[in-house]
Amino acid sequence: MLQEVLEPARSDNPMAAPAFIAGQWSRDGTPAERIGPHLRKVVTRFASATDGQVTRAVEFAARNTKAVADLAPASRATILERAAKLAAEHRDDLARMIARELGKPLKDGRGELDRVADTFAVCAGETRHIGGDVLPVAGWARGTGNTAMTYRAPAGVALAITPFNAPANLLAHKLGASFAAGNTTLVKAPPQAPATTTAIVALLLEAGMPPEAVQLLHGGGDVGAKLCAAGEVAVISFTGSAETGAAVARAAGAKRLVLELGGNAATLVCADADVTHAAKICARTGYSNSGQSCISVQRIYVHRSRFDEFLDVLRAEVATLKVGDPLDPTTDVGSMVDEDAATRVEKWTAEAAAQGARVVLGGTRDGATLHPTIVAEPAPDATIVVQEVFGALVAVLPFDDLGEAIEACNRSRFGLQAGLFTHDVRTIINAWRDLQVGGLVVNGSSNYRLDHIPFGGVKDSGFGRESPAPMIDDYTVVKTLILRGMSVWGDR
Repeated sequence: MLQEVLEPARSDNPMAAPAFIAGQWSRDGTPAERIGPHLRKVVTRFASATDGQVTRAVEFAARNTKAVADLAPASRATILERAAKLAAEHRDDLARMIARELGKPLKDGRGELDRVADTFAVCAGETRHIGGDVLPVAGWARGTGNTAMTYRAPAGVALAITPFNAPANLLAHKLGASFAAGNTTLVKAPPQAPATTTAIVALLLEAGMPPEAVQLLHGGGDVGAKLCAAGEVAVISFTGSAETGAAVARAAGAKRLVLELGGNAATLVCADADVTHAAKICARTGYSNSGQSCISVQRIYVHRSRFDEFLDVLRAEVATLKVGDPLDPTTDVGSMVDEDAATRVEKWTAEAAAQGARVVLGGTRDGATLHPTIVAEPAPDATIVVQEVFGALVAVLPFDDLGEAIEACNRSRFGLQAGLFTHDVRTIINAWRDLQVGGLVVNGSSNYRLDHIPFGGVKDSGFGRESPAPMIDDYTVVKTLILRGMSVWGDR
């Protein structure tokens, strides 16, 4: 099936994205199409799951938890290692698929597939370390003469709901970690990237993942809500907007949740920073994937003494970015997910200008392609400062006192990740302590992530940490064994 899914990506023909339910590929359901935002024509045909298919998938998953749990960690790790190799082998085809479905430039898609390969490899390594503990039970009088141990057991049925902006790598995180933990997983694909999601599932099956371990359903929020509400589901991992995350939590009820939600990422440039270096990094990371990343550089606070210098370099660097065809390997900025998204950011830019901000660059669009936009000195309550832009726009604001800049950052309801440019250790420690974010990148922008270290936010940016090791913790349950009258510690 993997070759069958990938073949149309090499041409201009529409791609097919079948579902995978109860161990079988299926094209049944309610017919639907994905219009490519740059190509402006049908790029993928798929079918949204019916109520009956959702029920069938959930019941199949519940019946097959033991079949997956019985696979030894070494067997799961071997499969994930094969998946890592396949992701690397099919990197270009998958990047082309992403470009057609989402308008993401080939260079960004290839970078995403490099991360997919790494993520599967990290999941494999973490699988080999799943274990437990011998507890210090004999340290208390009532525990004398006994032994107690724990191990991490699969949660059972996991649900992975993935977003459009990094459909391959974020699925690798969720599904890779869930399988590493020994679960069977229900995947609800984003409607904007059905073929890409199908390809990653097919790749894992090609690598040897048993059909009992994964099911793939297409559809919108109604399908996701039904899956969230299913009593058989033990744990849910969701990446998306804060509003949809709240809906997931309501539908899920008393289930374990890992929610990676929105962001309004800030980067601070201090007076002692290498301003040219900072501006170049912000230019490169503020517009990758057209700014459609929860940690994309959105707000840059620059010390007033370096503000004009920073803005000049930033403008010059952003002006060099090549905007256009995402299938051109030299393109830096492709299109946004759809025309409505680009129109929204264009409107917010105009609103900021009407409030007195300067549009230094961009502010216009061509269909779903928003030209890289820089807005200087917007009002503190401007929409582009307060809300998550999730588009190819960066706002630059001056500050005089770092404490006030940190307070401005913290006024956001989001708190995912921030960047900080400085060489002062005290400033770094203070910012790490005081910024209300899940992660701080020093001498880098907010838009930097290593897939093998904890990643997640606070406030409306969600809870839980999305990287293989902490996700395996979320996807497993601790089971305790107490041996009465048998002690490895001595009994006197």
